[in-house]
Amino acid sequence: MNEFSVISDIQLLQTGQIQLVGQVVLGSNITLLVRVTSQDHDVQAIYKPNQGERPLWDFPRYSLSKREVAAFVVSNLLSWDLVPPTVYRQKNAPYGPGSLQLFIPHDPNIHYFNLVNKPKDTIQKIILFDYLINNADRKGGHLIQDENQKLWLIDHGLSFSKEFKLRTVIWDYAGETIPKPLLNDLQSLHEKFLSNSHPLLIKLQKLLSVEERDALSSRIVELLNNPKFPKPEETRRSYPWPLI
Repeated sequence: MNEFSVISDIQLLQTGQIQLVGQVVLGSNITLLVRVTSQDHDVQAIYKPNQGERPLWDFPRYSLSKREVAAFVVSNLLSWDLVPPTVYRQKNAPYGPGSLQLFIPHDPNIHYFNLVNKPKDTIQKIILFDYLINNADRKGGHLIQDENQKLWLIDHGLSFSKEFKLRTVIWDYAGETIPKPLLNDLQSLHEKFLSNSHPLLIKLQKLLSVEERDALSSRIVELLNNPKFPKPEETRRSYPWPLI
């Protein structure tokens, strides 16, 4: 997805007219398939309204949709293009404020466990990305493949907790050294956090609490100081359920 296409899709998601297409029946929270239209362009998107969130004891109420957007922001800050364009839509949304994410056409029967090709560089980025955003729910079905075999990551509502909650099915390369190009990307991300002036960081301030942003910054430093891929911990549940 080129930069112009991403900008165009984001503008449409932010301002286009939303029409309900149907409901995604899987999942704990209300998830709606919608069509977003303007005068000369339309796309399908996944709409997750705040009022459709099931209350959770460990995540603040009505915060999951903003975490979806925060994951897209971090993907952009890293220039890794892992998360489809995602915005926080406050106005003219049929069921109130919530996240709106570009829908990626894909075969729902294909998931992490039965992928024919798992590009090493992409999988390594996914592992580090999930560690950075502290993803508590990386199921196999949250990794999808488009018609060009590009891998995308979806469903990031249970991310960015200030408490460490990493749960994922992807533990490839556990304990191995992080390659230099990926460390360079992490160092660049760290420098952006230090500057605290990048436009996307300013956006992140509206999506996450100070404590959650500080925890994210700390995880960047942890990876730079100990450049190894994470390993599952024996003292806590490191895998989500169900796995797909």
